[in-house]
Amino acid sequence: MQLAASATDVEAVSTLVSELCGVTLGASKGYLIEARLGELVDRFHCGSYQELANQARSLMNDALRREIVDKMTTNETLFFRDRSPFEALQHKIIPHLIDAKEKTAYPTRLRIWSAGCSTGQEPYSIAMTLSEMIPDIHDWDISIFATDVSDDAIKTASTGVYAAHHVERGLPSQFREKYFQPSTGGWQVTDAIRSLIRFQRANLLEPFTGFGRFDVIFCRNVAIYFTPERRVDLFKRFADSLSADGYLFVGSAEAPSDLTHRFFPEDHCRSTVYRPHGSTSLT
Repeated sequence: MQLAASATDVEAVSTLVSELCGVTLGASKGYLIEARLGELVDRFHCGSYQELANQARSLMNDALRREIVDKMTTNETLFFRDRSPFEALQHKIIPHLIDAKEKTAYPTRLRIWSAGCSTGQEPYSIAMTLSEMIPDIHDWDISIFATDVSDDAIKTASTGVYAAHHVERGLPSQFREKYFQPSTGGWQVTDAIRSLIRFQRANLLEPFTGFGRFDVIFCRNVAIYFTPERRVDLFKRFADSLSADGYLFVGSAEAPSDLTHRFFPEDHCRSTVYRPHGSTSLT
């Protein structure tokens, strides 16, 4: 029989998860804790979820902390989720960036960050979009940086292997034929697309040391799980990580007020994108 999570258990686990990765769990999430952490409670011979949280706080239990983060943060996603951001990327943003860079020292350099990439469908969707636009893409200096706090998610994303039902959801059939190949367990993204992406585990609560600057940042449906104070801090640091003429995509549920005075909104292809103040408005 699965161990039930008491109110004390929920508070202990919620506090731990918030400290580890910023995700805020409500008081009603006892069922989620039971479903995702029940096996860990048994494996570590804990009498409660609070005891499991206490064990995770031990200096010697980094592996347990990471496993808890893996289990509590892996969410459902799909290729070309909410298609409009990718349409805006294809029809407005990338053409504008290419034009803006034409007379610079690096006319073929593009830097894109998928922050909170989960199991990789978003960065692969970005890579396929770029490949459709730029026939000689591998002659360009293009880097898609994809990060997530979950080790398991990054491992799945790096292999690029997806079950058939994941590939069938949201992915145009012609893209499957062009950018995937049959593989044990389903379909694997081709090496040509995978080579455009660098996957790395990263915690958005921590400094973006060594990440560099980006032309476009995607961080969709991630910050909604943060406290308001952490959202504001995150968006400020995104502003510092964008090029002067950069773009930030956030989820439709993220409040514009959280984007602070550092950004202004633009609407393209039924999608709202945010620009750092001082950028050239795209009409």
